[in-house]
Amino acid sequence: MPPDRAWKKMKPLSSSSSSREECRNWLELPRDVTVSILQRLGTIEILETAQKVCTLWRNISKDPSMWNSIDMRNLGDRDVDCDLEKMCNHAIDRSCGHLQDINVEYFGTDNLLAYITQSSSQLRRLRLVCCDRISDEGLSKVAAKLSLLEELDITLCSLSKESLEVVGRCCPLLKSFKWNQQWYATDGLSQTECDEEAVAIAKNMPELCHLQLIGNQLTNDGLQAILDGCPHLESLDLRKCFNVTLSGNLGRICAERIKNLRHPDDSTDDYDFVADDGSFDEGSDVVYSLDYTEDDEVDDDIHDDGSFDDESDYDPTNSY
Repeated sequence: MPPDRAWKKMKPLSSSSSSREECRNWLELPRDVTVSILQRLGTIEILETAQKVCTLWRNISKDPSMWNSIDMRNLGDRDVDCDLEKMCNHAIDRSCGHLQDINVEYFGTDNLLAYITQSSSQLRRLRLVCCDRISDEGLSKVAAKLSLLEELDITLCSLSKESLEVVGRCCPLLKSFKWNQQWYATDGLSQTECDEEAVAIAKNMPELCHLQLIGNQLTNDGLQAILDGCPHLESLDLRKCFNVTLSGNLGRICAERIKNLRHPDDSTDDYDFVADDGSFDEGSDVVYSLDYTEDDEVDDDIHDDGSFDDESDYDPTNSY
């Protein structure tokens, strides 16, 4: 089970630009430069803010090519007063079936996952973070529509080996898989040992090149199964997998075969989330996860039936 409240690290903010910096007229930028700038924003920022700046930016924001990749990231330090699922559905609609990459954090549901797969037959990358309302049944139902998937990231979600088995069978092109959890120590570094997920990966994902298993319960037996079942593995991240001991013959095999090997006790400083249930270092930059409920209401351009009014005025005081 994922934690009730996930801690997400925040990178330090860069210093503000000098007030003496020369003012620029952004409307004079070439269109391709403007597109490149807008594509660096998250989906929420585009729909809530950027597309309301001017007619040019709104027109660019309606271009289907802008939505080949949808990033519904949440920083956790903001109060979200809009329906993120409806917003995500609208972004998917704007892609006109060309969506290839989507990141959903904190609010994903079975219904949203079904909408993604129904609307996007070209999906190559899927990232789900803290989506505890996505179930094994929901993921298993849509797995057959993810046959082109090459990268899958499931971090801090309430899923089990059953969905892993189905996804593995339905996604033969899968090359990169992240299955990250939070380490729960019951006595020192001791934890329940469980190799079911490792075996499911080994038996159903033979083409994997990159595997990340932060905080997993697998043992050396599970690791051996992965090495036997995934012969193309180039990178393996076992940080916080304290049931694994990389010594002796197993450690030697890993060192020889795996180009990029992260050990159980390696630093997680470059990982976005706190990876164990212990207290974090004093002074570390973390923020709370997004508190979102189905009861949240919004006054915006989305109608009761979920449709979006693209002809509405782009008034920054209104929700996108």
